[in-house]
Amino acid sequence: MPHADSLTTPLDPARFRERAHRHLSQLYGPRADEVLRRLLTLLAHQAPSLHPEGESTQGTTPEARPLWSERDQWLITYGDSLVDGEGAPLGVLDDFLATRLAETFSGVHLLPFFPWSSDDGFSVIHYREVDPTLGDWHQVRRLAERFDLMVDLVLNHVSRESLWFVDYLAGSQPGRDYFIEMAPDTDLTAVVRPRSSPLLVKVPTRRGPRHLWATFSEDQIDLNFANPDVLLEFVGILLFYLSQGARVIRLDAIAYLWKEVGTPCIHLPQTHEVVRLLRAIVDHVAPGTLILTETNVPHRENLGYFGLERLPDERLDAAGAMPDEAHLVYQFPLPPLLLHTLTSGEAGTLAAWLKSLPALPPGCGFLNFTASHDGIGVRPLEGWLPAHEIEALLELMHRFGGFVSMRTTDDGQDGPYEINITWFEAMKGTRRGPDPWQVPRFLCSQQLMLGLRGIPALYLHVLTGTLNDREGVERSGRLRSINRRRWQREELDLLLDSPGTPTRDVFAALTRLLEARRREPCFHPDAPQRLWETPLSLLVFERGPLDDGRRLLAVHNVTDTPQPLPLDALAGEAWHDRLAGGPWTPGDGLPPYGALWLVNRPLD
Repeated sequence: MPHADSLTTPLDPARFRERAHRHLSQLYGPRADEVLRRLLTLLAHQAPSLHPEGESTQGTTPEARPLWSERDQWLITYGDSLVDGEGAPLGVLDDFLATRLAETFSGVHLLPFFPWSSDDGFSVIHYREVDPTLGDWHQVRRLAERFDLMVDLVLNHVSRESLWFVDYLAGSQPGRDYFIEMAPDTDLTAVVRPRSSPLLVKVPTRRGPRHLWATFSEDQIDLNFANPDVLLEFVGILLFYLSQGARVIRLDAIAYLWKEVGTPCIHLPQTHEVVRLLRAIVDHVAPGTLILTETNVPHRENLGYFGLERLPDERLDAAGAMPDEAHLVYQFPLPPLLLHTLTSGEAGTLAAWLKSLPALPPGCGFLNFTASHDGIGVRPLEGWLPAHEIEALLELMHRFGGFVSMRTTDDGQDGPYEINITWFEAMKGTRRGPDPWQVPRFLCSQQLMLGLRGIPALYLHVLTGTLNDREGVERSGRLRSINRRRWQREELDLLLDSPGTPTRDVFAALTRLLEARRREPCFHPDAPQRLWETPLSLLVFERGPLDDGRRLLAVHNVTDTPQPLPLDALAGEAWHDRLAGGPWTPGDGLPPYGALWLVNRPLD
C-alpha cells in the first residue's frame, strides 16, 4: 500500500449507545435517557431502509475500507445551473455529466434541491421533497448511483413558509416549540453576526406578536435545538437522505446552531456535541458516510470542528480515541489568500498559512476549493492579512465588477463579510488593473488548488469560466446571484464546441488537469505535504514521499513575469512532467503564471 489510508470506523451497538448517551447528556442533562430511547427507536425503524437487502448493519461490524483516495474530486452545482427549457433540470445536469464529464468527478455536491422560499434553496420549506421545478427523487437517486452524492442538511434555520412555522403561528404541535422566542429588549450584543440584518424578527401569532431569532434573514427562522424534538426530527431527515443515496452530509451554517444569551452563540460546546452525535449515527448505521462542516470563519475556529483538541497526541492512534467530529472541513482561507497571492504577485502569506496547517490524523481531511455558490469569505483573512491589504483586495474586486457583502461586527459597525464575484472575473488582472494573463492566471489558481493535500471541489461556474451575472443581481436583488448564473444548455454546448472561446479553453484545460490528478498516487488526500523555501514569486510544495519513494513537486509562478526555476534544488533526480508526459528538461524558467507537476518517477 503506497500510503496509510483513512479507514471507515463503524460503531458496534454498545459503543454507539455509550457515545450517543454521552453527547445527549451534554445537551439535555437528566433528559438524556429519555432522548436516547427515542433515538434508538427512530434508528430501529429507519436504519434498515438504508440497506438494499433490507437488513440493518446494527449488530454487525462491516469490514473497514478507505474513506477516500486520489480519485476523489467533486463538482459543486445547483440542480438548475443547466437548463434547456424542456426537460427537468436534474435530467439536463445528469446528461451533461454523462456527456462531458463522465470520468472526471467522483462526487457531486447537489446544492439544496428542496422546495424553498429564498436564498436560492437555503430557506427550506419541505426537507423530504424535491422541488418539482427541478425534478424528482428518482433523478436524485440516479445521480447517487454514479457519483458520491453530497446533500445539504440545512439545520440551523427553516423557511417561514414551512409547515413547522405555520404550526408555530397557530400554537400547534409539533412546530409550536421549534423556534426561539426572545424579548425584544434582551441584551444580545455579544452575539457574533454573519449578516447586518436584524437578529430578531417580529411575527404575528395567535398569542400576539412575538420576536424570533433569525441569524441570516427574516425568511430564515432559526430552530431551537434545546428542544430534543428538533434534534430527533433532523436525525430522521438525515436518515432519509442516506436512504436516497447521499454519501456526504454537509452541515450548513452549523457554527450558529446553539444559542445561549450572554455568549457569542457561535461554536458553542453544545454545537460540537450535535456534530459528534450526527457523526456517531452515520458511523453506526452507514459506515463510510462523510460529515462536512460548513463554517466560514477564521481558520483556527474552523479547525475546531475536527474535535482534535480533546484528544492527547499520544492517543490519536489508540482504539476509541480517534477524532469523532467532522471528517472534513472547508479550507476557507484558501480562496481569499490565493486571490491575494495572484493579484499581488507575492506568495509569502499563502506559503506561511500552508506551513501552519496541522498534520491531521487518519479520518480527518480538508476540502479545497477556490469558489462556491457563496462569495469569497473575508473573515478567514483575519490574522493573515493586515487591514490595508484586505481593503486593497476589496477595492480591486470592485474594479473587476464584483461586490462586497457586509456583516455587523462586534462593535455594532458594518464590516466586510464576503466578496461576490465569479472566480474567472476575479482573475482579470493584478493591482495594476486588467491585463492579458487572465486565463493563465485562472488556470494557475486551479492547478495550485488541485495539488494541495485534501479533496478538491470545483464549482460548475469555475469549470466553465463564467462571467459576472450582474443582470442576475438586478433581477434577484441579491449580491450572491452574480456567481449563480443558469446556463442554457444549448448556449454552453456551443461555447464548449467553438474553438478559441475562453469557455472551451478553460473547460478543456481543467478537465485535463483533473484527469491527470485522479491518476496520480501522490495526490491521495492523506499524502504528506511540505512547502519549499523559494522566492516570493514562486510557490513550490512537495506531495509525498509515499511508501515506495514516489514524490511530486508542484511548482507555480504567481507573477505576470517569467521566473527562473530553483534548479539547484531540483538537481540530483531525473524528473518527469506529469502533465506533458515523458522526462522533464529544464528550460528558461516558468512563463507568467506557469505551473508544473513534476514526479521523480513515471507511473508503471
